Amino acid sequence: MLLHSTKQDWLGNIRGDLLAGVVVALALIPEAIAFSLIAEVDPRVGLYASFCIATIIAFVGGRPGMISAATGAMALLMVTLVKEHGLQYLLAATLLTGVLQIIAGYLKLGALMSFVSRSVVTGFVNALAILIFIAQLPELTGVTWHMYAMTAAGLGIIYLFPYLPTVGRVIPSPLVCILSLTAVAVALGLEIPTVGDKGDLPDTLPIFLWPDVPWSFETLAIIFPYSAALAVVGLLESLMTSTIVDELTDTDSDKNRECKGQGIANIGSGLLGGMAGCAMIGQSIINVKSGGRGRLSTLCAGLFLLILVVFLSDWIKLIPMAALVAVMIMVSIGTFNWDSVRNLQSHPLSYNISMLATVVVTVSTHNLALGVFVGVLLAALFFANKVSHFMYVDSELSDDGNTRTYNVMGQVFFNSADKFSQSFDFREAVDNVVIDLHRAHFWDVSAVNALDKVVIKLRREGANVTLIGLNNASETIVDRFGVHDKPEAINKIMGGH
Repeated sequence: MLLHSTKQDWLGNIRGDLLAGVVVALALIPEAIAFSLIAEVDPRVGLYASFCIATIIAFVGGRPGMISAATGAMALLMVTLVKEHGLQYLLAATLLTGVLQIIAGYLKLGALMSFVSRSVVTGFVNALAILIFIAQLPELTGVTWHMYAMTAAGLGIIYLFPYLPTVGRVIPSPLVCILSLTAVAVALGLEIPTVGDKGDLPDTLPIFLWPDVPWSFETLAIIFPYSAALAVVGLLESLMTSTIVDELTDTDSDKNRECKGQGIANIGSGLLGGMAGCAMIGQSIINVKSGGRGRLSTLCAGLFLLILVVFLSDWIKLIPMAALVAVMIMVSIGTFNWDSVRNLQSHPLSYNISMLATVVVTVSTHNLALGVFVGVLLAALFFANKVSHFMYVDSELSDDGNTRTYNVMGQVFFNSADKFSQSFDFREAVDNVVIDLHRAHFWDVSAVNALDKVVIKLRREGANVTLIGLNNASETIVDRFGVHDKPEAINKIMGGH
């Protein structure tokens, strides 16, 4: 089974993976340079990082066909560290980031993705689509009409080329777009921005670089806050991207292996002079849309990137930015979940609010972690509020009028504890009170505290209180935190009476 899976990951889609790898490599170049400039480091740092991370993650990652490299979200977190302490501390922070991510993998923190609701995933996807589109606007500002014409032509090729018989299904349209627009720009001598205008490309292979910093507690105190932030954002973006690629390809992935894989890749990047990175939703979607499915596509993207920037840099510099802008606009349009807009009226209000909040916070702050955190928090609050409404208590009085039985149904926790307490009549004069908990579950200390108050108040009024039907899980937490069956605690609460 393992041998078959490995063979499928590497050799199951050779042509599609190779072509997709070329497209992704071409699209990675300007982004890696741009992210390096964001972090205020040499373009080599971003390019080497993208090569290292993509190559290593192809072997150790948990999601075949997903692209990891230097990203804008990670670059933004590095700016202050680079300004105040320099590149060497960034490399050290990158190594520590990898270690923290490996630890997260062994702690199985990938399972936390199960707590991210569909509304948050949709909001995350939509926010990234918007951010990808916004990132292209500077390339379309203050330029001649040739740039707009070439971008429009690029979009036309991307969307119309697949309709050509036979050849349209064999060659990825984004690759055709890049090659065609480059040929036109060179042939006509158009004065439009090119990849070469973004910065100098490296002309040597990466070499081993052990960070030149003092390995002391003081250094750890400097880099740890940055490494922790990088580790969290990197894992969050990687796991969210992994989930999206799972849906696009209708396959599963190993989230905990992905955590460890991202950590190993970042350690490799730091040792070869690169900055920390993570999964890239835009490039991953380009890969999938271009036919990439296996680990071979990720490996090819990394290897082709290195070959292109080191050995074919003179040609790569000629690629017009209009071609890459057209590809990224295609990614933005394809990434956005248009059904989420069409279904706003049919989806529950709570779903729409958490989805829109994720979009607004992410786009306004450019902080993916904060946007997802807000979305998850709202989704959890809405869920807790909804579940609390299903908790109710009814009662019945025995024929002789001496026993009142309260039937509790639903989940009792912090949000429904007050509702539970208010369901009892403490002024009714009865000899016996039975609280039937067969269809109830007590989840936390707030629920146990509410039960204690009810029992103690009823006993204070002279009733003999009996609890029946407490399930094992609820009984455990009640026994641990409850006081209603501890005479010394009850006397203390009742003032010693």
